[in-house]
Amino acid sequence: MTETVTDHEPDASDPFADDVERRPDLPVYECEYCGRPFARESWLALHRGQSHPGDLDDEQIASFREAHADEEADLRRFRLKALGTLVLLYFALLMVYAVV
Repeated sequence: MTETVTDHEPDASDPFADDVERRPDLPVYECEYCGRPFARESWLALHRGQSHPGDLDDEQIASFREAHADEEADLRRFRLKALGTLVLLYFALLMVYAVV
């Protein structure tokens, strides 16, 4: 069973302003500055670094930098996999065109 969290006021300029669905048995990480809930601690760290950079202490800044580096590594890995898939698809279609 999931419940919708609507205890924070959505901001029209916020691209992530939609409601967050969560299960009561999973932990929820809530921003201490604006009250937004997050399903992962790294997402909370990224949010704090992007939305509240002037309010962070040294530990929160280090947490943001670590989460940002992890996110960059994940994006780089995804881009390489997507590029490899496109190259394979291109050559597969090229071979099919050459045979047919």
